[in-house]
Amino acid sequence: MKDKQTSGAAESCAFRTTIGGQALIEGILMRGPQKQAIVVRNQEGELEVKEEELKLIKDRHPTLGLPFIRGVVNFGDSLVKGIKALMWSAEFYPEEEEEEPSRFEQWIEKRFGSEAAMKWVLGFSVAVGLVFAIALFIILPTLATSALLYFFPEAPMWLRNLLEGVAKLVIFFAYLVLCSRLKDIHRTFCYHGAEHKTIFCYERGLELTVENARAMPRHHPRCGTSFLFVVIVVAVLASCVVFALPGIRDVATNPLVRILLHLLLLPVVVGITYEFNRLVGRHDNLVTRVLSAPGMWMQNFTTFEPDDSMLEVAIEALNRVLPQEKGADAW
Repeated sequence: MKDKQTSGAAESCAFRTTIGGQALIEGILMRGPQKQAIVVRNQEGELEVKEEELKLIKDRHPTLGLPFIRGVVNFGDSLVKGIKALMWSAEFYPEEEEEEPSRFEQWIEKRFGSEAAMKWVLGFSVAVGLVFAIALFIILPTLATSALLYFFPEAPMWLRNLLEGVAKLVIFFAYLVLCSRLKDIHRTFCYHGAEHKTIFCYERGLELTVENARAMPRHHPRCGTSFLFVVIVVAVLASCVVFALPGIRDVATNPLVRILLHLLLLPVVVGITYEFNRLVGRHDNLVTRVLSAPGMWMQNFTTFEPDDSMLEVAIEALNRVLPQEKGADAW
């Protein structure tokens, strides 16, 4: 009864914070308005902490903070910082048999130093992640749909766009389900649940304790999973509009042209999705709940119930990024 009452009180509270997080290997990254903190529980059970003052790009280049542009910039910045934090957390859980650095890695480190080598590794990781995402969610569904409709050349453009959108959603859903069944990923998704519960606890004005956080919901409307889901939906809608334009409609049946157009539309899609999520995140009503419902449902596969030790990590990370001025992190 206490958990239900706490959860109900949580849903009725109006405060929303801009603080967000990311689950890591046995840890959590929390990002506040002024700084970010990474907290990882090492193999000895102790907490390893790394704090960093945030240097916002829009402060140096105000143009990059304008609506629609800021979404692309923030997404790229979060991607780089997230991978860097993930690599840092992995250092506390090395593989049993560490491989020798490759000749290329040894050459980079010898010629430019270990810091440059780390930047090369980070850049390579970001590039591989982007290529994998493009191959899985753009190239694969486009080619699969084109192969299916090869036998129906007179199929209308709306049907092609619809099938391609369905293929993207199916691949996305299957990817989440498969990842959630992997033991290590499942544990990381438990930390994801701890992050959500802790942020909910803070937004409800409750004391940040394990007991209070444990009673909070593990699904959060401003989660990255919801963002990715909306990206796919907006991409489908954008392609329906652009591919129907005169001059594009005739060539949009070519799979290579479609892939190129999808890539060109990607920054636009990310920018629109970011603004959409900001708008939905500011309000709590029937419309916003309906719009966020699919992403919330997807979190059944990306968040799981954490144990108390995971909640302790999340609380420590959140405490370290809270602003000195109360309310400075309001959404």
